Amino acid sequence: MISSSPYLILSAVIFIIGVLGVMVRRNILVMFMSIELMLNGVNLAFVALSRQLGNLDGQVVVFLVMAVAAAEAAVGLAIIICIYRNKKSMNVDDFNLMKW
Repeated sequence: MISSSPYLILSAVIFIIGVLGVMVRRNILVMFMSIELMLNGVNLAFVALSRQLGNLDGQVVVFLVMAVAAAEAAVGLAIIICIYRNKKSMNVDDFNLMKW
């Protein structure tokens, strides 16, 4: 049986790539995809640890996270499209709709 260390390392690498994508990039779609990468990295860690421990708790959490991520993707993309139609820009610095 393969240990969970390679999966946890891969999970950490995917999560770090997502964090760097959110911090470095200014395009809202790239940031949105980076958030999805971070969620997938955490999901991989949950599945790896769940398999190592021999229970299904981590896999149930992954199922719930995937359901929330799907809803977040639908609502988030709709908001991004609406803002793009108004501002004609995908740069995060141009989105100041929530400021007074």
